[in-house]
Amino acid sequence: MRRPVAMRLYAALATLGVAAATGMVVAMPERASAAVGGATGYATQNGGTTGGAGGQTVRATTGTAIHAALCSRADSSTPITIQVEGTINHANTAKVSGGSCDTADGVIELKRVSNVTIVGVGSGAVFDQVGIHIRESRNIVVQNVTVKNVKKSGSPTSNGGDAIGMESDVRNVWVDHATLEASGGEDEGFDGLFDMKDGTQYVTLSYSVLRNSGRGGLIGSSESDLTNSYITFHHNLYENIDSRAPLLRGGTAHMYNNHYVSLNKSGINSRAGARARVENNYFEDSKDVLGTFYTDELGYWQVSGNTFDNVTWSSPGTDNHPAGPDPRSTTTVAIPYAYTLDAAGCVPGIVSQTAGAGKGLRVSDGNCTPQTPTPTPTPTPTPTPTQPGGTNLSIGAGSDGSSKADGTSYGNVRDGDLNTYWSPAGTTGSISIKWGSPTAISSVVLRETAGAAGRIGTWRLLDGGTGALLASGSGAGVVPLPRTTLSKVTFQITGASGTPQVAEFETYAG
Repeated sequence: MRRPVAMRLYAALATLGVAAATGMVVAMPERASAAVGGATGYATQNGGTTGGAGGQTVRATTGTAIHAALCSRADSSTPITIQVEGTINHANTAKVSGGSCDTADGVIELKRVSNVTIVGVGSGAVFDQVGIHIRESRNIVVQNVTVKNVKKSGSPTSNGGDAIGMESDVRNVWVDHATLEASGGEDEGFDGLFDMKDGTQYVTLSYSVLRNSGRGGLIGSSESDLTNSYITFHHNLYENIDSRAPLLRGGTAHMYNNHYVSLNKSGINSRAGARARVENNYFEDSKDVLGTFYTDELGYWQVSGNTFDNVTWSSPGTDNHPAGPDPRSTTTVAIPYAYTLDAAGCVPGIVSQTAGAGKGLRVSDGNCTPQTPTPTPTPTPTPTPTQPGGTNLSIGAGSDGSSKADGTSYGNVRDGDLNTYWSPAGTTGSISIKWGSPTAISSVVLRETAGAAGRIGTWRLLDGGTGALLASGSGAGVVPLPRTTLSKVTFQITGASGTPQVAEFETYAG
């Protein structure tokens, strides 16, 4: 059963800095379109899954911008919703450093973080050969995105070949209205589309498409990895998958109202003591859609209401234990949450109308009819501020900093020359503008040299006298401020993709 949840996402004035260089802008504090309708299935248990609800909303058009948004938070659990539009690929996905994140090149890294939503908006979000890696994290929502052709071998590689991979004590993840696809199997360099390992629990995959892969996904990386459990799969399309739809080792899973088409070798593979409740699904043009396969360590299942349309079954053997041709329950599985079943006969129709990215987040009403959740306005990103008017107050002021690289000068940021610059001794450091008497400012402009554009990641703007936070964000550009009177303003770089080169640190009263 889907229960509407209003999810207001408030943006703080202190984060109004625009990160144009990385493809991230801050959204206004309106209601977000993320997580419409709220989580379902096992993701509703263990305290529930709300992602970035109640936090800031930002827009990202590059993978680096996604990382920068994570790294710009006050800490690793500060709620954030990241609206993604455009194509995320290796060329625009770089590591960003910061105290609230742990990122890497070539993969969207949600590592040791919590309370995060990633949602596709606008013309769509496509993660092209770049996987999403969730590790040691809590309360994550991924919605309305396409992840395709992620490889573990060949070039380029990302995320071990998994489209979405979860491992190491992950809790409460909701992946909804996603399209996960490959272009072959292991021989072509691909691995799983939706994998869970090493203590991943309370996960729901809903209204999603998984297609054209040798491996749909696994729950447990080996017969000894049995700590993964409480996974729900509903209203998903599995199409042209060789096996693992999913492979379940130990633990408990619930599969209902899914449409399985062209499972070429095997489908739901319950083994090593796993228990699966399998109800009101539609299996079509497939082989061995349920059972224990490729092992003699048996798993179990409770079945009801399923339709088997042109399904073939192999003969039982030492390492082959198909549930058919007349599937019967071998266990019982109690489900702790409320849900409504569509009749199996209409599952192909309702799934085709609702599953996958770009379907308007439509869901079933429980009677085989698609419905669009009550729309909530998408925040309008703050327009990029224009160049402030008036006199650049940095010209003629003083300057100092925390460190400087050889051959650079603090004074280069206030000389009006874009060809000279200050660099910190590493990737982080601070630079200040100071006056002999209190001076009122309403905006600052940070300019990088042409050769180092985009290197600045996360930053903080501080009152250099009191240490008070004036603003924070990512990337160079114009930073509007409430009118503030001070004697020193400090730009503190907390993360960067290389050695920053600050050509000008301009300050304005108007």
